[in-house]
Amino acid sequence: MGAVASRESYFDTGLDVLSDLGYGGLKLAVVCQRLGVTTGSFYHYFPSWSAYTRQLVEHWHDGMTVNIVEAVRAQPDPRMRIGSLIEAGLTLPHGAEAGIRVWSSIDPQVRAVQAEVDRQRFAALYESARDILESDRNAELFAAWALYLLVGYEQVTLPPDTAGLGWLVAQLLDALDSGRFTSVPERE
Repeated sequence: MGAVASRESYFDTGLDVLSDLGYGGLKLAVVCQRLGVTTGSFYHYFPSWSAYTRQLVEHWHDGMTVNIVEAVRAQPDPRMRIGSLIEAGLTLPHGAEAGIRVWSSIDPQVRAVQAEVDRQRFAALYESARDILESDRNAELFAAWALYLLVGYEQVTLPPDTAGLGWLVAQLLDALDSGRFTSVPERE
């Protein structure tokens, strides 16, 4: 082995392992093997596996949600904000996101981060849609539809179809742009 890895490379590799092998495949030996480093190198950066996994989830939260939402909110045009959010959603590491959702079903700390990610993504979509649509309920359903598409795509066991996901998202945006969010049902 003998290679040198950075903290960032441990996080990137952890997300790659989640993408390729799911939560069950996320192991210290696998991460170190993929990086070509020893476990001693790992412990140079992280005091324990649990510290690493906690930081990995925070890294994912910050990089795949917080940074994206903050950058998008700087855009004054709400339709452009939505377009940027959708584009970011299409380029997420969907396998890693699916692995984190599985992980969140058994780990309360990961569950709390996952819930915050969902809340932040929903809020960013909702706020932008609210600036375009006529009612809070319309904006709420638009944001929910977008998240349902993303999460469903990540959770389904069918082969990945990014072109199909792109087409589905185009239908969502067409509904927004054509004014079809005008007669939505009220909450029961």
